[in-house]
Amino acid sequence: MSARNLCTFVRDGEIQDKGFAKCCLRAQILCTGCAGEIATPWPPQGQKPLSLSVNQFLRLSARIVNLLAANDKPKSDRRNEWDFMARRSHFRDMKRRDDPIAVLTAYDAPTAKTEEAAGVDIILVGDSVGTAMLGYMSEREVTLADMRHHVGAVRRGAPKTPIIADLPYHSYDTPESALNSSRLLIAAGADMVKFEGFLPDILAALVDASIEVCCHLGLEPQHHEGKGVKGRKAAEASRLVRDAIALDKAGMAMLVLELMPEEVAGRVTKSVAAPTIGIGAGRETDGQVLVITDVLGFTPTNYRHNRRYQEFGQIMLEAVSTYVFDVRSKKFPAEANMFFMDRDELEKFLKDNP
Repeated sequence: MSARNLCTFVRDGEIQDKGFAKCCLRAQILCTGCAGEIATPWPPQGQKPLSLSVNQFLRLSARIVNLLAANDKPKSDRRNEWDFMARRSHFRDMKRRDDPIAVLTAYDAPTAKTEEAAGVDIILVGDSVGTAMLGYMSEREVTLADMRHHVGAVRRGAPKTPIIADLPYHSYDTPESALNSSRLLIAAGADMVKFEGFLPDILAALVDASIEVCCHLGLEPQHHEGKGVKGRKAAEASRLVRDAIALDKAGMAMLVLELMPEEVAGRVTKSVAAPTIGIGAGRETDGQVLVITDVLGFTPTNYRHNRRYQEFGQIMLEAVSTYVFDVRSKKFPAEANMFFMDRDELEKFLKDNP
């Protein structure tokens, strides 16, 4: 739809189409004219106005219409669609200001609650849940049901933080399967979905359906047997840059760069408008992401790209060992952990149960 056609919905400050009006008024969006730019003259209190292209405006409108159609009652207990779009623009502003974006994985409500309280910008519910939490041998074993379960838990723990959810292996083999899988993850609580590899047709299908997409280049744990660094050779590095530029033009919202030389990640970051989030990709990306169990030191194994901020594995081992000792030595429970009957009730009970 052209800007001229779009503006037929808005004339002399009045929105002409009732269905479109419902969408626009709920989101507080009006068209400013036929110049191809859409503005938001009355954003929610405390938020800056957004300037959106016509295509961005139409995608936002479609998402809000879908949201209203699904449930037309007040959304006080649900994430605000406008708020997420404002934050998406905020992340691009962070890129322009060279303000690093802090991302961490989470797989359960208590961890997500802690990350939200700590100020994490984005939570990634990654397919790393398989090897980190579920005891699987690889990310390929993670199912869509697994991802829906953990996305829901994270959303309940962090109701205000944007969530990116991984599309699991073989859940996005075709545009149709990618759409179906993405809608299930969004319904579970995700704001954005992520898939691995250079798949412009999959990206196009999701973007056309107004689904926010984070792409993923470099090491692809679902697809690569070896877990080594990618892009060490000039030809492979150049291909990564070309792929990133093509995905950026196709409408990706973010890009994860995993295990690649800093020089390559830096060139990719400078070449795309979307914020880049690195893991083992050096210092020149727009943000960083790590796996929470690696950060907390749950396992003896450490990785070069990781920094362990605690040794929770050892702390947990010591706590559990002490608990086992206390139970076996009858030090737990202590009197402070017990409950007792009132004296009169105890006498009645003993009388009835000699």
